[in-house]
Order: sequence, then structure tokens, then C-alpha cells
Amino acid sequence: MTERLLLCTDLDRTLIPNGSQPESPDAREVFATLAADPRVVLAYVTGRHRQLVEDAMAQYQLPTPDFVIGDVGTTIYRLEAGSNWQPDTDWAHQVGADWNGKTNRDLQELLADVRALAPQEAHKQNLHKVSYYLALDSDLAALELAINRRLLSGAVRARLVWSVDEPAATGLLDILPSGASKYHAVTALQRNEGFSDKDTVFSGDSGNDIEVLASPIPAVLVANSEPAVQARAMREAAAEGNSARLYIARGDFYGMNGNYSAGILEGIAHYHPRLLSWMGLEATT
Repeated sequence: MTERLLLCTDLDRTLIPNGSQPESPDAREVFATLAADPRVVLAYVTGRHRQLVEDAMAQYQLPTPDFVIGDVGTTIYRLEAGSNWQPDTDWAHQVGADWNGKTNRDLQELLADVRALAPQEAHKQNLHKVSYYLALDSDLAALELAINRRLLSGAVRARLVWSVDEPAATGLLDILPSGASKYHAVTALQRNEGFSDKDTVFSGDSGNDIEVLASPIPAVLVANSEPAVQARAMREAAAEGNSARLYIARGDFYGMNGNYSAGILEGIAHYHPRLLSWMGLEATT
């Protein structure tokens, strides 16, 4: 039995019930009970920047985490007493090296003539993350080729993370340093805090979670995730030999529907059934 747990979770449409599907009553309260256990280290892993994470915590009454991995893995913060956010400067320097000294503004200038890309709002950008909107029917292969040519001309090593904002019916693109992603940041956190894959669980719902969902880290896809995301995650996990490390929530866990925080709890119980007591639940067998 694990003696402690590193619980890493995406926010939007994973812990936060801001999708079209219903949330199970009291699921977030059970999640909060688990998060309050001193043996649990909680990390939010999100595309949001710091202010938007703070907004979500207030709006949805989320537990204060121990860490926030923000901006799709380009920032890591430790939250100390009094909500004092301490940035991981070593991580910032490490990922920044991939961009050869260039910043968000430099990359936007390199890509200014790629007409299919519409820059997202300023508050959705950061020093080492460039974010765009694009049409859902965009030719992603052609776009990727055009983008990579321009980045190569600037000696920039980057990764492209494509996803979809279902409620807004628009495509999303995040351009990150090649060594920055949710997966890279989670593994860095594991190393820094002394956790192994055996005592870590990640939960997510969307395309920018795929790399973690298909990795050796035990992961759960909440039930409200899109079927296309579920299919892709299963396919990529199988290709990496990690099918046993991916769980898709189905619902009917203590009467919950598997959406959002209910799915997170269901996935944790799948990997660590003895942790029901940490949730304030009792075993049914």
C-alpha cells in the first residue's frame, strides 16, 4: 500500500465541472477530503496561468494545492503558507534554453505571416508559451510544416500541442519549449519531491493531457472526456506499452457518474483501493 500520494490533476473539465455534462453532487467535497489528508501532495496541472488558477480556486472552492504546474507545463509553483506562490526558477531556466534566448514576442513575430493562426489573448500567453486559435477544419499537417520551418530558421526547439475547446468550437495550439509539457513538468515534480510512478496518479480530459495519459504514470480519463480523446489516449498508451496505466472512468463509483472530480476519485480507487478511507469512504467488500 502506498504511504503517500502525488495527485496531479488538470483543472478545466477535469476537476472543474465547466463542461456540458452534469457533476455528481458532493463529489468535490469527497475530493477535498482526500486532498486534506497530509499524506496527499496535490498538484494542479493546467493550461491556465496563475491568475486564472486563483480565479478557479475561488469560484469553485477548490482545495489549495501544494503545487501548480501552469501554462501547459512551462511554469511550476510551490504554494507555501498564506498562498505564497514560489516559482521554480530552475525549471524556467531549463525550459527557456530550448528557445535559444527567444521569447513569446519573438516567436509571434516569426509566425506573423501564418494566416491560419490567430493569437490568443495576452493573458493566455507567457514568456515561454505562445498560444493561438485556429479553425476546427484547419489542415494541421500543413500548418505544422509551416510553423516548424519558421521555428527552425530561428534555431528554436519547440513542441506543438494541439487541442480543442469544445464549448467554443475552436481549435487551440500551444507552442512550448521542446522540454516543456505537462508530462515533463510532472516528472520533474516527481524527482524533486521523491515520488515514483507507483505513488502518483494523474487525471485529465483533453488533447493536451495525452502525453501524460499515455505515459507510465498511472492516469485516469474522466468520463466526460470526448470519445475521440479516449480513443487517442488508448491508442497511444497501447503503442507505448502502457495500457494498464490508463483508466477511463465509467461511473457507478459510490453512486457517482464518473464526470469531473467523481472520475478522479474513481480512478484513484482503481489504482489504490485502500485509499477509500483517505476519501472518507468505506470499502464495500
